[in-house]
Amino acid sequence: MKKVLLFLSAFVFFALAPEETNGALHGKTQALINRANKFGPYLGLVIPNLFEMNPLLQHPSFVPSELVIDFAGRRFRFGTIEKKRVILVMTGLGMLNAGVTTQLLLSLFEIEGVVHYGIAGNANPSLHIGDVTIPQFWSHSALWNWQRYGDGPSNELPLEENGDYTRDIGYIKFADYTTSNVTSCSSPFDNLLNNVWYQPEEVFPIDGVPEERQHAFWVPVDSHYFKISRLLESLELEGCVNSTTCLDTTPKVTRVQRGTSASIYLDNAAYRSFIYNKFNVSPVEMESAAVALVCHQQRVPFIVIRALSDLAGGGTAESNEAATFTALAADNSVKVVVEFIKILRSFPWLLPEGRS
Repeated sequence: MKKVLLFLSAFVFFALAPEETNGALHGKTQALINRANKFGPYLGLVIPNLFEMNPLLQHPSFVPSELVIDFAGRRFRFGTIEKKRVILVMTGLGMLNAGVTTQLLLSLFEIEGVVHYGIAGNANPSLHIGDVTIPQFWSHSALWNWQRYGDGPSNELPLEENGDYTRDIGYIKFADYTTSNVTSCSSPFDNLLNNVWYQPEEVFPIDGVPEERQHAFWVPVDSHYFKISRLLESLELEGCVNSTTCLDTTPKVTRVQRGTSASIYLDNAAYRSFIYNKFNVSPVEMESAAVALVCHQQRVPFIVIRALSDLAGGGTAESNEAATFTALAADNSVKVVVEFIKILRSFPWLLPEGRS
């Protein structure tokens, strides 16, 4: 399987990087990949942006290797954290970038597990800026079936009978968020945007039958990683940007039920409230579900650690201070990641047999 994946990755490499298709450089890259895998397996650290990666690169626990592999527009950095071999890779913004990067990581290298971390917006009113959340489940909440005007919850969606779409997960009715009196007395459908129905992803696990789809909306993180993460809840986090700028509440690490992703920057209080009440989500952001879906299909253990940088859509005195507290949130996420890796390294017996 690994040879097949390496071949596919090489094909992607040729397609995306025509300037490197002369053979010589590709051969050099392949040799570097083969060399790297002799020292695996690695823990893969998948990171959305540079401002989230830089605090880890500068952390005293990270010891960089001389080996760096640039491939298909991504840079794979090798090193150790608490003496555990790791590969760091930045994805870039959004679901597509995160999914492509995660698949490349898993296809090219010997990976024992994935840790995805960064900052996020907050939909949970009981949590605060600076808190670091570890959700048990992730969803992609922007795969929709947009229902035509005039149809309602009792009307079958197009292609629903074929199993392509479903009404099982639920919908948002735009008329519920109308701010002016435009309701028609003669029709219950009072907004031309009507309803959007949430849909699960089609997934094709490596242990499934090729081209036979399965569906997934809530994707669980690795159960053993999540169990271990309870040991992080007593970790002390930073609450001040400097001597004069501090949070009102002391940040904490907390395990939560759910997080959700979409390639949408959410800064709307009404929608924040809706998805919290509908799905009980805490962090809302733009990449984690893609990482989750790829790891789920490749059967690779993963966990997501997201620090809250703002209350999505505002509503409190601190809620619109994302620019002020983004660096603090990023630093807190890195602190939790390093501690998580330390636990993995120090207590291997907490993992199932064969995982270390």
